[in-house]
Amino acid sequence: MTQTLHHRACHLCEAICGLNIAVNRGDDGRERITSIKGDPLDPFSRGHICPKAVALQDIQDDPDRLGQPHRRVGSQWHAIGWDEAFALAAERLWSIQQAHGQNAIAVYQGNPSVHNYGLMTHSNYFLGLLKTRNRFSATSVDQLPQHLTSHLMYGHGLLLPIPDIDHTDFMLILGGNPLASNGSIMTVPDVEKRLKALKARGGQLVVVDPRRSETAAMADRHLFIRPGGDAALLCGLLNTLFDEGLARGSHLPANGVEQVREAIAPFSAEAMSPLCGIDAVSIRQLARDFAAADKAVCYGRMGVSTQTFGTLCHWLVQVINLVTGNLDREGGALCTEPAVDLVASTSGGHFNVWQSRVSGLPEYAGELPVAALAEEMLTPGAGQVRALVTVAGNPVLSTPNGRQLDTALQGLDFMLSIDLYINETTCHADLILPSTSALENDHYDSTFNLLAVRNVTRFNRAILPKPQGALHDWEIFVGLAQAFARRAGLALKPTVAPAQMIDAALRKGRYGDASSWQLSLDTLDTHPHGLDLGPLRANLSARLATVSKAVEVAPQIILDDLRRLAAQAPAAPGELLLIGRRHVRSNNSWMHNFHRLIKGKARHQLLMHPQDMRQRLLEDGQQVRIRSRTGTLEVEVQASEEMMPGVVSLPHGFGHGRQGVHLQVAQAQPGVSANDLTDERLRDAVSGNAALNGVPVHVDAA
Repeated sequence: MTQTLHHRACHLCEAICGLNIAVNRGDDGRERITSIKGDPLDPFSRGHICPKAVALQDIQDDPDRLGQPHRRVGSQWHAIGWDEAFALAAERLWSIQQAHGQNAIAVYQGNPSVHNYGLMTHSNYFLGLLKTRNRFSATSVDQLPQHLTSHLMYGHGLLLPIPDIDHTDFMLILGGNPLASNGSIMTVPDVEKRLKALKARGGQLVVVDPRRSETAAMADRHLFIRPGGDAALLCGLLNTLFDEGLARGSHLPANGVEQVREAIAPFSAEAMSPLCGIDAVSIRQLARDFAAADKAVCYGRMGVSTQTFGTLCHWLVQVINLVTGNLDREGGALCTEPAVDLVASTSGGHFNVWQSRVSGLPEYAGELPVAALAEEMLTPGAGQVRALVTVAGNPVLSTPNGRQLDTALQGLDFMLSIDLYINETTCHADLILPSTSALENDHYDSTFNLLAVRNVTRFNRAILPKPQGALHDWEIFVGLAQAFARRAGLALKPTVAPAQMIDAALRKGRYGDASSWQLSLDTLDTHPHGLDLGPLRANLSARLATVSKAVEVAPQIILDDLRRLAAQAPAAPGELLLIGRRHVRSNNSWMHNFHRLIKGKARHQLLMHPQDMRQRLLEDGQQVRIRSRTGTLEVEVQASEEMMPGVVSLPHGFGHGRQGVHLQVAQAQPGVSANDLTDERLRDAVSGNAALNGVPVHVDAA
């Protein structure tokens, strides 16, 4: 028996922590993982890992993970060969488009797509051949308002200013819980240590959240806020900055600051207080404290994206950073300069060039809001979606009104899934094509280096051999593209392996052949722990992609949305609003089949403030019925003073107790799906992003 120590970045969440993975080769020739530990020589994560990393062994050894293509006949699954699978997919998809048009096929790409560089480089090699406008992804149940805001203000949806957490003196977090998420659109390993360092150097951490989350619990100040009230709070803050002369100049060229000052004038702290549930005195003091800090940053994340004012919120975050002089400044919000620069290599995006057929929701960068997916399948007429391709996604559990989508999938003519599992979505597929596991692949983080709090880079080779007869994700897309091109009579340009693409991008990039770094894959192979390329620095002036080459501070479509906020009514007495929550041992729906992550006490209860429970004569631990416009669930309620009165919390990603699902561990702790309660009609009016937080519900005894 021989042991080899491999170095690898974890791919399970955004933090991309460095790992040391020990692999033993047994007498039978098989290689098995024997230990997973943090890599102290990784310059970014510095030895830190979270509990998810050790579950990589469970994923690798999971008996439920598919190893070859499977075709469903009735309720039975049958293994088939790759050539047969590619031919079947090509024939069915081509036939449906011939009969019903290109848009009769929809595509959904899930969150794990961005954790796999081969999938990132090659998925469109096939999906682009379909030429459908019905493309959807997890972006529109997550961060779409952030991309749209950057597109409108900076000219590129990937120019995303990141909190300079290591140098700031004052960090204001709205709708984010990085101690549970490990950072989100803020790639930040060991975030707890970094936040403690902020406080140790005399800085302040302020968290605004309807729940006293793990991050809020360590903050200097926590403000409870009514779900969906963030835009009102942010308007009150911005109004105070202008009204009290607290705004500072910015070195950035900017158009529209005075227009914003005029538009925000009616939105005083006093006027906004009833809408957000925070008193006007606290709003004004928060604005003063933020402005008084030498280096401050306002950061809004999932909770402010997935609400009915998502784009307005993210615009306000950017404007507050700008007018206090903290945008594109050390200790404020800065854009990264990654070795593989997706900003430089992609277009800035486009918005509302076309709309969804049924509800007229706007596209962004070629994708429609996923809140429209089910209705596009269920509504008859020209352009009705009759086939679906899913890629590493489980929208039945992760998109609003999941039961409606569950029903819609049953009526499709054909469904193809590129996935490792038969889950709540892929159980409806006619054909599932599984790839190799992550540890059987090379790995490069093109996405998360773009979002990191330092400029870093690393490339690691596969640590386990590719099983005989298996294909990598990118090889599956190449096979599908070749089969579809043959059937459709299309010319297909040749492609190269993902590693060659990354090597070319590294060489052409700012740290490549023309720099002293001389980055290439060969270079990175000699630095298996990764390379630190330096702290974030001011660069936005030179990178602005707007026509004016200035920050467009006052996009008209966003200013127009202020009228909707002004018409918002305060909370009704006795109203309950539903929010989600995260846990460090989970990531959406795809980590519940791994024993190391799901073991222990169940954590999918409904959290409710004791005051709200007493009003409804409910007892801690009893079963309750929770109802919304879209559905009813029964779940255990847990009394929690973490919750703001009038707010209840249920984590998403559960609901595994369904027929046809092949997830043994997950089904032993199935929970219920929060997205059976969320409402596809509740959306951010500007972007169409799903409003998964702030859903009105009723709770009573079951």
